[in-house]
Amino acid sequence: MERVQKILSRAGIASRRASEQLMLQGRVSLNGTPVRELGTKADPALDDIRVDGRRVTAERPRFLLLNKPRGVVTTRSDPQRRPTVIDLIADVREHVYPVGRLDFDSEGLLILTNDGDLAAKLMHPRYGIPRVYEVRTAGLPDARDLRRLSSGAITIDGRPSEPALVRLLDGRVPPTVQVTVREGRNRQVRKMFEAVGHPVTSLRRVAFGPVRDPRLKPGCWRDLTTREIQQLRSAVAGPR
Repeated sequence: MERVQKILSRAGIASRRASEQLMLQGRVSLNGTPVRELGTKADPALDDIRVDGRRVTAERPRFLLLNKPRGVVTTRSDPQRRPTVIDLIADVREHVYPVGRLDFDSEGLLILTNDGDLAAKLMHPRYGIPRVYEVRTAGLPDARDLRRLSSGAITIDGRPSEPALVRLLDGRVPPTVQVTVREGRNRQVRKMFEAVGHPVTSLRRVAFGPVRDPRLKPGCWRDLTTREIQQLRSAVAGPR
């Protein structure tokens, strides 16, 4: 017997916390009865569990790595009918969803999975999973700009950013700067460079935690290896 929210998370419906919200909203039923008590347990092999009337079936865990190109939305569906990351993995049968986001104009590595627990931990700030980006900027940031970016002295949406690892990879114009952050704040890297007067002209994520793949072409995807999955699980085994 397992808690219903854990069953929903493992089935790829949503993260455990989001599944709890579905339960509180009365959208989850167990053997025909709405489930609003978060401590309710069930047997996924024997009980009839439904979300919005649709029966939940257990899926095998699936972990994908996608190189998201620019001009694609990091979501399962888009009301504006723009292309989504799910369109790029049309052959995948499991109900996977993206771990975090890359904005419409950004590109690079994105993990998708139906393991809601792992996805939630990878995004939680207590684990501090590093994300590595290569950015090109308008104008050349000087040494003072790079110190500000790395020190955590920049205020984003009313609160300071955490310290980041910042390296100038190419000092030609436009320059290429490598940035490693451990926060998942909305458009964080772009806002950091705007704050020092050098807006980002292109942004590419080259690593998510221990996962890298410089050979994966934009628009292409692959399954994570067993070793990569183990590395991700190890990365969230305890708080940073």
